[in-house]
Amino acid sequence: MNDLIYNGSGGETPPTMSSKEIAQLCEKDHKNVVRDIRTMLDALADGSDLSHVVEEKDSRGYTKEFHLPKDLTLTLVAGYNIQIRHRIVKRLEEIEARPVDPMVMLNDNAWLRGTLLSYTEKVAEMQGQIEEMRPSVQALERIAVSDGSLCITDAAKNLQVQPKALFNYLREHRWIYSRPGSAGYVAYQDKLQSGLLEHKVTVVTRADGSEKTTTQVRVTAKGMARLAKLFPPVAEAA
Repeated sequence: MNDLIYNGSGGETPPTMSSKEIAQLCEKDHKNVVRDIRTMLDALADGSDLSHVVEEKDSRGYTKEFHLPKDLTLTLVAGYNIQIRHRIVKRLEEIEARPVDPMVMLNDNAWLRGTLLSYTEKVAEMQGQIEEMRPSVQALERIAVSDGSLCITDAAKNLQVQPKALFNYLREHRWIYSRPGSAGYVAYQDKLQSGLLEHKVTVVTRADGSEKTTTQVRVTAKGMARLAKLFPPVAEAA
């Protein structure tokens, strides 16, 4: 194996196990475990991520011990017997369950980047939810001034749209229609039953003193809430 030291600079530092502890748990000589680690690293050098492997050397330049992340520790002991593998797995679980020093985490740039990215993604998700809610909020703001039912012209003013555009929309989407020979409008029955529209009957006195009964279509508060979502203001639709 080439005389290399992997110092963990490739990203977030995971929990590691030392070769000395592996040797102790596996009841093997440390020098034999170091030999097995070198053999494993040589075999994985071409395609595996070895950035978290740390090789400690003494003052003479000899290997003091290795520190391996979980995946390489398990890879190393895969050739040992079942009891040894089980000891290693249990020990790794204990290492992963240890409390982490907050100061170590704050000094870990990779951890900070990952945490910042996670919160950035959450903020972006919340902003997306806010944008989805915006039409409903705007709709409520636009009908807040309405009280009871409104004639279609007044409904258009409250919705901040042109009356002609609202009349056209109501006709095209089967909210209202006009009877042949009549200038007024009538609400479709399903819109009356659903409480979106209502009829207001008014008695008008003619110039000659006779009375005439007229029916006016009016938009209810429920209808205003529905229209505010279905029919955006002209400025927003452009």
